Order: sequence, then C-alpha cells, then structure tokens
Amino acid sequence: MENKFKDLPLRDGVGIIVLNKDNKVFVAKRIDNPKNFWQMPQGGVDVGENFLAAAYRELEEETSIKNVKLIKEIDVVTTYLLPKHLLGIIWKGKYKGQKQKWFLMRFIGSDNEINIKTNKPEFLDWKWIDLEMITDVVVDFKLEVYKIIQKKVKNIIN
Repeated sequence: MENKFKDLPLRDGVGIIVLNKDNKVFVAKRIDNPKNFWQMPQGGVDVGENFLAAAYRELEEETSIKNVKLIKEIDVVTTYLLPKHLLGIIWKGKYKGQKQKWFLMRFIGSDNEINIKTNKPEFLDWKWIDLEMITDVVVDFKLEVYKIIQKKVKNIIN
C-alpha cells in the first residue's frame, strides 16, 4: 500500500447473506466492475446508525428486498483492504478498506419483488447461487472475507 494511504482508516460496513427457501445465496454483479464478479449486498454504516439498521437499509437500497427475517448476526468482524488501483478513488479516497459486520437473513418474499434498478443502481444483474460458489465468483480482494463468511454460514445452516 502506498505510504500516503497507509494512515487512512477502515470504513465501518455491513454485509448481508440473503438465503432463499432452498438455501441459495443472493449475489449481484456490480455496475462499476462488470466482469464476471458477483457479490452479496453490502455497504457503509451511516453516522449514528447501528449495524443491523444499516444492513436492512443497504439491502433495501441495493435490491429493494424488504421481506427478510434475521437468522443470525455473524460472530466475527471481517476486514478487507482495497487494491492499489482503487485507493484514493473508492469512497472519495477517505478509506483504505472496510471492516464489516455480517448478517444472515432468510428471504421470505418472492423473486419478483427483487429490483436492482433502484434510484442509485449499483448492480447490473442478480442470481441465486449455492453457498459453495460464493468464493468462486467474488472479486479477489474480498475473497478471504467470503471464505470466512461461507464457513460461518455453513455451520449455522447445517
């Protein structure tokens, strides 16, 4: 990491693992990285906002999903650092990465209410995939986070 970025803080964030009735995981393809990388919904925590409230807000903002039931707050905080080519660009250059609290939720609605064409769209496409596949489709700098989350979720749903 370049010296001018090493003192930047990590951004507080949340991630949401959304499972459908078949225990498939919701993933979406980002507009700003349209290669074949997919991610689970995630985002920043606003000042004065608690992590769970941020998770519900981010989920709705990114996917229009409201019909979920909280299964469990994942008992670990994960972190990732941005790669050099994104430092100083993402989040207006204020952060070097993110530390995230993750929440496992059950989607209790129907697929036709999922809408990624939101006011400020972040995604081009979405799909349900097997939990085993989340580490195959994620961008490399988030891979370790997804490995941790994958293992935690397996232990909860099995």
